[in-house]
Amino acid sequence: MMVDVLSPVAGQRQAVSEMPDPVFATGLVGPGAAIVPLPGRQSAVSPIDGTLSKVFPHAYLVVSDRGPAVLVHLGIDTVQLHGDGFTSLAAEHQWVHAGQAIVSWDPAEVERTGRSAMCAVVVLDCPYPAVPLQEWGEHVEASEPLFSIEC
Repeated sequence: MMVDVLSPVAGQRQAVSEMPDPVFATGLVGPGAAIVPLPGRQSAVSPIDGTLSKVFPHAYLVVSDRGPAVLVHLGIDTVQLHGDGFTSLAAEHQWVHAGQAIVSWDPAEVERTGRSAMCAVVVLDCPYPAVPLQEWGEHVEASEPLFSIEC
């Protein structure tokens, strides 16, 4: 089954191998993409339709009824911020639509703490590579198609 995954934030699309975290960059978490987010407060949105299985201030997991689960991780080492600068806009176990706002945050605030604001968007438990829907390096808006994947 081919699944289109939307970009959770606005910014520049990158290959997941560009993530400054080896766990994401080597594909250990799963295939996907990275996004260098635009500065300024923005809402991170759901990349697929599904159930919001987990919500942390800096990350969330959406599980589709049709198979894949997509993890969105906002920045690197942002768990160490203990939620500072992040506001949850949706609740765990809530059904969400692709493009629905999940977390409000400001990538520039993350960078002011010395951390990378680069976001990971990865599909869990899927052995196939992500296929970009446009060239890596191009700008993408939140809710625009980011990549397709067959799971």
